[in-house]
Amino acid sequence: MDAKKKKLSTAEKEELLQTLEDRFKKHKERHPELKWEDVLKKLEENPEKLESLHVMERTGGAPDVVFHDKEKDIYTFMDCSRETPEGRRSICFDEEALEKRKKNKPETSVEKMAEDMGVELLSEEEYRMLQDLGEFDTKTSSWIRTPEAIRKSGGALFGDRRYDAVFIYHNGADSYYGARGFRGSLKV
Repeated sequence: MDAKKKKLSTAEKEELLQTLEDRFKKHKERHPELKWEDVLKKLEENPEKLESLHVMERTGGAPDVVFHDKEKDIYTFMDCSRETPEGRRSICFDEEALEKRKKNKPETSVEKMAEDMGVELLSEEEYRMLQDLGEFDTKTSSWIRTPEAIRKSGGALFGDRRYDAVFIYHNGADSYYGARGFRGSLKV
């Protein structure tokens, strides 16, 4: 479950860009007014972001553009895999929770993995926005950014979609499940 970024070869970069372009064109409903050429130009201006997108892709996230801030000219990619990314499951919320586990510790935490990947954990607002673009996490769930007051009490938040509705729940931050991972976002 190594999420570390690595320098991309020319072939990996070309393959990733082709994958992103194909997904972008296949899912125009996520960005109806955007053009791939504009996104590509932004990616070429920020090649270090490709490494994070590569890890998002490699861990099963299926990243795609979901928002464009026209004023700042920033594109936001989010994990758009139908279910929480497979390569990011069975991990507790943060390093504090990981340290508190005495038995059956997972390999890492959401906090550490997201940091290693160079992505941000989705907020509740971002998670709900993503759910407005499609049906995600119908069989799984995804950890989301948690308010400090909840985290100080030992909890953490996660979301999923059931019964055609989006739910936000809580759990102990040290818990982890085979069907719970996290979704990331990346601004370019």
